[in-house]
Amino acid sequence: MLTSDAIARKALKKAFPGIPEDETDSLLSQGRAERHPPGSRLTIEGNIEHVFYILLEGDVKVTKVINASEDRLLKYLGPGDFFGEMALIHAAPRAATITAITDVSVLAIDKDGFEEALNHSPSMALAMVREVSRRLRENDDMAIEDLRKKAAELAEAYHQLAELERARREFLTTIAHELRTPLASASGYMQIISMGMMEGEGLKAGLDTVSRNISQIVTLTNDILFLQEMDLILSDFEPLDLGQIVTAALEAEKAFGEEVQVGHRLQIAPNLPQIPGDAKSLERAFRAILNNAFKFSLNGGEVSITVDQNPVYVWVAIQDGGIGISADSMDKIWERFWRTEEYDGHLFGGIGLGLPIARQVIEQHHGQIDVKSEPGKGTTFTVRLRIQPKEAG
Repeated sequence: MLTSDAIARKALKKAFPGIPEDETDSLLSQGRAERHPPGSRLTIEGNIEHVFYILLEGDVKVTKVINASEDRLLKYLGPGDFFGEMALIHAAPRAATITAITDVSVLAIDKDGFEEALNHSPSMALAMVREVSRRLRENDDMAIEDLRKKAAELAEAYHQLAELERARREFLTTIAHELRTPLASASGYMQIISMGMMEGEGLKAGLDTVSRNISQIVTLTNDILFLQEMDLILSDFEPLDLGQIVTAALEAEKAFGEEVQVGHRLQIAPNLPQIPGDAKSLERAFRAILNNAFKFSLNGGEVSITVDQNPVYVWVAIQDGGIGISADSMDKIWERFWRTEEYDGHLFGGIGLGLPIARQVIEQHHGQIDVKSEPGKGTTFTVRLRIQPKEAG
């Protein structure tokens, strides 16, 4: 077994090859032996410290903070490696943090002793020049990489800001358009009614139009508010009958289906197990999917709704025979405010919030929502929600 003195001499020979015996003795006399347990930090990046270390036993890791937050591992050091000389040569802050991985022993040399050793040890001075040059190159390479990364991040930030500004302008334009049309219609009818120019069946039809347009404005406003508050609205989940939820959503959207002359067919399997959820938000999600199915089913047709189960999920499939979704738009339908405005000369309303709302609600319920579509032949949305676990006992 090597003695402590022999271990120190072996490490010094590795650190400074060819060092004469008298220089080894001088180095040992200038330093002091220290032991550090795993996890100890021998140097701390940014600190002003005045100790040079030669690692005698054990292993340490060298880390450096990059981009103000990333703690990057630079390398590992073992017996015979040295560190800490840069801060002594030009009194700079520590360039990196050195942390013990195992129990380590080091030879610690203070600034005065370090300078004395350099003056009397040509071998050590030559090794130090080589090491300092290498570490300066490393620091330059890291600085260049850091600048490149920051430049890329800055460019990405500018791009995101531009995209957000574009989305903001489009959103405001869309909102203004979607509100202006029903507001203008309701306002026009109210003026005519207030002037006494409508009566009988005409008055009833006018009031129905006003009511329908106000309902459209309320729905739009509620969708915007709902989207903003989605992370906060869900209360504790309760056992629910998904068949009842889907039926309620269909009742709410049935009038719109009749308006666009699209029929529907609902099939609910008997004895469905309950699923845990929030009834209000789930109904809103299914309303959004149904509204989408009715809206894009041109020239009549029928929307088919099926509610069934498998051993893990209660699932709902909503199938339409409408215009379908192109392959390059399949991912975009989940983006807020993205929408199909026109197809084959037919203009569509909406601001592109329905499907994003549906997806977020389903994900908040730890469920799945999938879509399959073929342009010109229709679309099927399938929602899967986990079955309520049975209570023990």
